[in-house]
Amino acid sequence: MRDLVADLPAAAPGATGVAVAFRQGDDELVLVGGTTGRADPRPVTGRTRFEVGSLTKTFTGLLLAEMADRGEVDLSDPVRRHLPVGAVPHLGREVTLERLATHTAGLPRLPPGLPARAVPHWRTNPYRGFGAADFTAALRRTRARAPGRYRYSNFGVALLGEALAGAAGRPYPELLAERVLRPLGLDDTDCSTSPQVTGHLRGRPRPPWEIPGMPAAGALRSSALDLLRYLTAHLVPVTGPLGRAAAEASRPRASAGDHEVCLVWNLRRRQGRELLFHSGGTRGCTAFAAFSPTTSTVFVALANAGPTVGASFVRRAYEAAWSLVCRTSGPRVSNTRDP
Repeated sequence: MRDLVADLPAAAPGATGVAVAFRQGDDELVLVGGTTGRADPRPVTGRTRFEVGSLTKTFTGLLLAEMADRGEVDLSDPVRRHLPVGAVPHLGREVTLERLATHTAGLPRLPPGLPARAVPHWRTNPYRGFGAADFTAALRRTRARAPGRYRYSNFGVALLGEALAGAAGRPYPELLAERVLRPLGLDDTDCSTSPQVTGHLRGRPRPPWEIPGMPAAGALRSSALDLLRYLTAHLVPVTGPLGRAAAEASRPRASAGDHEVCLVWNLRRRQGRELLFHSGGTRGCTAFAAFSPTTSTVFVALANAGPTVGASFVRRAYEAAWSLVCRTSGPRVSNTRDP
């Protein structure tokens, strides 16, 4: 394991701290190195909080499955059913909760109006000035393309989170904490900005990531140990609605060309084994998480440096996860496909 991840710190240029966690069967290992930042150089531990960016989306997918299991929503529900009347005047019944979770609803990657406002703050906090009122205004302008084709959409999963909050009558951060974070014992995971590592981009400290208008798409902070627990719940599900939801969230539902899509999770097959995975990036942190039901493997990698063109942290983490999965003698699945 140590050899597999030895090059990860160098793959995140400018990072001062990296945390990697692994579990396979009964074996578990957490490797940490560096500090939480240059100005506040505390040692990184397994409980150090990193911004996880789009890994948040997988939590939103699990929340969707949990609420569907309770009968509060149905995956085939049009999103407009759980929003105020007139909130999405141009979105029809074909824009469903499931399609939002599989990026097949036809929504654009970002809300209308956000890109132009984000550009001046692109290297620091591009989403900070885009609040709930801006998101609501963008929804009224939004039109979807024909559904069915995979188009990755931050906007779509943010809208999914808004719909789930509407169905429950609770703000997304509170709802997620009540239904997912607390039941799984994820004490280090929430949407608050403190305490956490100092993020870096090209070696320069970045302010804490803020995404007030779209929390379901990328607002969470978490630790290596919490993510290890979170992913393990997808292998050995807890009892009750959340356990059934974890199994449902792991089921493939749509094709994305070179991979399949579950409820947010990406799925690939290689050498008769499966790997579900997702990455996340903010201006100051990079995150990768993966699990394999066929080999009972969990893998997490976190760095306090934002992704750049030359960085290879996610690719190296993905390769390390596959190496762990393919070296086992665990069960195989019959439908194989190399990425």
